[in-house]
Amino acid sequence: MTSPLPHRVDLTGEAAELLRRLTTEHGPLMFHQSGGCCDGSAPMCYPDGEFRLGGSDVHLGDLDIGLDRAVPVWMSKSQFEYWKHTHLTIDVVKGRGAGFSVEAPHGVRFLIRSRILTDEEYAALEAAGSGV
Repeated sequence: MTSPLPHRVDLTGEAAELLRRLTTEHGPLMFHQSGGCCDGSAPMCYPDGEFRLGGSDVHLGDLDIGLDRAVPVWMSKSQFEYWKHTHLTIDVVKGRGAGFSVEAPHGVRFLIRSRILTDEEYAALEAAGSGV
C-alpha cells in the first residue's frame, strides 16, 4: 500500500472556521501568495476568480474547510522557487491585515507559518511530479 502524498499547504482550525464564515459572506474563496512587496508575505484571500491567475502561478493544494468546496491555494512561480522545500500552514491572528484580502474588515489577518519539508516528504512530492 502506498502512503498518501504529503501536503504542501494546510490550515489551522481557527483559519478553517474563519474561511467558513467568509465563504458565507463572499461565496467560494481562493488564496494567492505572491512574492511582491507590501503584503507579499501575507496570504491574500479573495473571492474565487477575483484574482487573475496566469502561467506564472503554481497550485499548492486545496484546503478542506468542511464545506462542499475546498479553498485552492496558489503561489507565484518565482516565490515557489524559494519555498518549494517548505510546508505552509495558513493561520489567522488578530490585527490589521491587507486591504485587499477579504478578512481585513474583521480585525484579523491570515498569515503563513512554515517548516521545512522532511527529506521523505520532498522526495515523495518530487516523485509525484508535485515539485513544479
